[in-house]
Amino acid sequence: MMDMHVTDTDRPDPSVMELIAARPSLSMHAMDGLLLDDVPLNAIADAQGTPCWVYSAGTFRRRYRLLRDALAEAGIAPHIHFAVKANDHLAVLRLLGNEGAGADVVSGGELSRARAAGIPGERIVFSGVGKTAAELTLALSEGIAQINVESAEELEMLSAIACGMGRTARIALRVNPDVDAGTHPKITTGLADNKFGIQAGDVPALYARAASLPGIEPVGLAMHIGSQINVMTPFLAAFRRMAILVQALRDQGLTVRLVDCGGGLGIDYRGDVTSTPAALAGAMKAELGGLDVQLVLEPGRWLAGPAGVLLSSVVLVKQSRPRPFVVLDAAMNDLLRPSLYEAWHGIVPLSAVEAAHMPIDCDVVGPVCETGDTFARSRSLPPLQGGSRVAILEAGAYGAVMSSTYNARPLAAQVLVDDGHWAVIRPRQTVDALWRDEVIPPHLTRQG
Repeated sequence: MMDMHVTDTDRPDPSVMELIAARPSLSMHAMDGLLLDDVPLNAIADAQGTPCWVYSAGTFRRRYRLLRDALAEAGIAPHIHFAVKANDHLAVLRLLGNEGAGADVVSGGELSRARAAGIPGERIVFSGVGKTAAELTLALSEGIAQINVESAEELEMLSAIACGMGRTARIALRVNPDVDAGTHPKITTGLADNKFGIQAGDVPALYARAASLPGIEPVGLAMHIGSQINVMTPFLAAFRRMAILVQALRDQGLTVRLVDCGGGLGIDYRGDVTSTPAALAGAMKAELGGLDVQLVLEPGRWLAGPAGVLLSSVVLVKQSRPRPFVVLDAAMNDLLRPSLYEAWHGIVPLSAVEAAHMPIDCDVVGPVCETGDTFARSRSLPPLQGGSRVAILEAGAYGAVMSSTYNARPLAAQVLVDDGHWAVIRPRQTVDALWRDEVIPPHLTRQG
C-alpha cells in the first residue's frame, strides 16, 4: 500500500543541504550540480529530457543488504520478498532477485513480471483480497511458494481450482489483527473495518477447514497492517497476536510452519525519526522468535523509496499572492502521491548555484488541469526560474508504477545508475503511442 507521511507540520522543512546530507547516494558538486552515486543528474536530463525517473542500483543493493544483515544478526533470517507493487520495473526486480530477494505480488500481472525478471516461482508469495480464478490458476501453474488467502470464499474457490488442476496449493491465512498502524487512513490494512484479511476470531475454524480441504496445504499465517510505520508499537502488538494464534492452532493439533510478517517499515521523507531494520528484527525475534516457524518479510517502500528521484524542469514561475507558483513539467500523472495522500517529498535544485541562494516560500505545482496537481504548498526553496531543474526525492516507491497518461501526457523515461554509469531502462513514451492501440469503428469514419 501507499501513504501520506505523517509529520509534525509545525516543524520547519529541512533545507536543501540538509536533505542532501541525509541521503548517502546524493552529493552536490560545485560545477556538475546534484549527483546521484557520483553521476551528474544534469547529464541525464540533458540526454533524456524531463520528467525522468532515475534509480540508484547501489541504494537498492545497500538497503537490501542492510535489512538482510540486521535480520541475520538477530538470529531470525526470514525469507525476504520484495513488494512488487512498490516498483515493478524488470530491471529493479532482476537487481533485487540477484541479491536473493523473492517477490510479493498482488496480481497476475505482477506475478508474470516477477517471473519475467527471473525470480523463480518458489520465491514468490501472492497476496491480495480479490484474486481471480485465472490468477489463482496462474499461481498454481507457476508453483509459487505460497498464496495468502484472505477469505473463506477464496479458500473454497482455490480448493476447487487446485483439485481441477491436480495440484496442491500451499496457503497461509492472512490475519486481520485489528491493530492501528498509526499511519494514513488510506494505507492502514490491519484494522477490523479494512477489507484485508480474516478476523482473528475466525482464523482457528477456517484454518481447520483448510486442513480438511482437498488440494489445500495450510502452512501458516500472514499479516500486513499498513505502510510507512515508523514506530515499533503496532508491529509488536500485531506480532504478539500472531504468536497467540499460532499457539492456539497448535493446541488444536494443527501444523503451523510459517508466519508472514508483511511489510510496512517506514522511510524518512522529511527528516523524521524512523524505525530501523534492527528494531524491526528485534520486534520479530521478541514476539515470534521462539515459535520455531519460518518467518517471511515483504518490504517494498523501505527498499525502493530512497533509491529513486524524479527529475523535472521549471516551465515558468507564475507570480501570485500570497506566494509564487513554480510550475514544473512533471505532474500528478507522473508522481501521484502528493495529490492522493498530501505526501511530502523533498525537492532539490540540480544547480549548485541555485541551491546556495536564500530560500523563499513558494507553491510547487504541475501543469495538469487539476487543482490537486500540487507537489508542495508553502515550501521553502531557493528561487527558481524557467529552465531550472529539480529532483523530487524518495520517488523510487509508488512513483512510476502509479503513473498514468492523464491529459494525454506520455509516460516519462526511466534510467538506472549503476557503478558510475547510467542506462535507459524505459524510453520516454512517444505521443503517437498514446493512441496506437485505439480503434475508431468504421461507421465513424464514413462521410455524410
